[in-house]
Amino acid sequence: MKECRNRSGNFINRKISIFCFDIILRLFFQSPKNSDARPKASCTDRKIESYTPVEERIKNYNEFTKPLEETELKNQGARCMDCGIPFCHSGCPLGNLIPDFNDAVYRGKWDKASEILHATNNFPEFTGRLCPAPCEEACVLGINEDPVTIENIEKNIAETAFKKGWITAKPPKTRTGKKVAVVGSGPAGLAAAQQLNRAGHLVTVFERDEKPGGLLRYGIPDFKMEKSIIDRRLAVLEEEGIEFKCGVHVGKDVKADELKKDFDAIVLCGGATVRRNLPIEGSDLKGVVQAMDFLPQNNRRVSGVKEFENEIMATGKDVIVIGGGDTGSDCIGTSIRHGANSVSNFEIMPMSTPERPEGQPWPFWPMRLRTSSSHKEGAERFFSISTKKFIGDEKGNLKGLITTEVEWVRQPGKAMVLKEVEGTEKEWKCELALLALGFIGSEMTIAEQLGLKADGRNNIKAAENDYMTNVPGVFAAGDQRRGQSLIVWAISEGRQAAHYVDAYLMGESELPLKGEGDLPRV
Repeated sequence: MKECRNRSGNFINRKISIFCFDIILRLFFQSPKNSDARPKASCTDRKIESYTPVEERIKNYNEFTKPLEETELKNQGARCMDCGIPFCHSGCPLGNLIPDFNDAVYRGKWDKASEILHATNNFPEFTGRLCPAPCEEACVLGINEDPVTIENIEKNIAETAFKKGWITAKPPKTRTGKKVAVVGSGPAGLAAAQQLNRAGHLVTVFERDEKPGGLLRYGIPDFKMEKSIIDRRLAVLEEEGIEFKCGVHVGKDVKADELKKDFDAIVLCGGATVRRNLPIEGSDLKGVVQAMDFLPQNNRRVSGVKEFENEIMATGKDVIVIGGGDTGSDCIGTSIRHGANSVSNFEIMPMSTPERPEGQPWPFWPMRLRTSSSHKEGAERFFSISTKKFIGDEKGNLKGLITTEVEWVRQPGKAMVLKEVEGTEKEWKCELALLALGFIGSEMTIAEQLGLKADGRNNIKAAENDYMTNVPGVFAAGDQRRGQSLIVWAISEGRQAAHYVDAYLMGESELPLKGEGDLPRV
């Protein structure tokens, strides 16, 4: 409890106190609300979608989950305890009304569930597939049982809504005449665009790639989310009146002065795109490749593009993926589908435990060991390991690398210090090294042209209370403002920014804002 108070103050403390009181009341007064009361949570085990067997799914790039039957989904919805204080709501960056749509699913009211979900989340079909589900880590049931399968329920609500034809274009009844430019068509840009269009503004989305979607399209492999999922939502947005201009690099093809002249407001949602390098000997060898060169190329290949100037393939190679996050996992799954000879995954951090680590209490996000479906497809993982040197042949091709084991030393009152373990140097055979090391900020071309300020992490500086930069009428949202983060945070930022853009243009806004009470960022 002490850590909770230190990190979140009286807000969390009050919530926990009320929650405890709620549980006490339930223990003393366990009478159902009505005749069709839901079964107790303990009566139903947590179930999620099953996977197609590894040997089958690695033959293609299709999604490989097997949906639960509707009866099972209802049972999973019934596991929600309808808590007096729903911590899942605070754990979700969007503030989704989770107990409400869980209850609607349990009662078979899928149309109501869709309405509730879309009230706070523009694109649940994305988050239902790609979110790490911080809401589930904050689930009250998760204190002593497996948490509710919130993410899977969310995905199925969205899929049911599309299947039933409930998701249709809803263009605004009136137009304000105000024009807004949204730069970037990732989840933040798309969310901002849809919200601003709903307010009646004329919205144009600029995207430098050939199709909209940002990292959703060019960073996420198809086996995690097929691109038809993006296209069907884009069709709705276009029908609502949003204009997309692709193949346009703002800052180069279109200069800042042109945007300021043609639009009443600008929203920068270009993401965090500056990649982290590994500045060691041999990093310029052929075969040392950034993950965000490898993955977008493969996504284009899957979409039908056949020729590339510099083709990157893992076929028949010993592949080492450096970086243990989601991007590293995506590189693993893609390399295996290429037919790599072997795939190894290096992570400089120590191996955590599958259980919630000590010192990271519920309901906060725990740094536990997470094993993805790609990890289970044949990769070997190594922790507490640091790459020291890449080794090349006489033609400049990568043929191996050298590592050393490391340990993290705790010092009282200070950050942990990385220390190499003597005598642990090892040479590895490797023809393709994929750098999945994350991003260190956003591209600043347009920011410099507009005269925008940056923060200490090379992100565009814009306050969370209005998302406006130091230049009036210019706003920033998503990873370009907050730094590398989650898709669910990007959607949240796009929605929040849209409210303040609308208020800037019209003096006030009826676009919704989420409530306060987010748990610490993921």
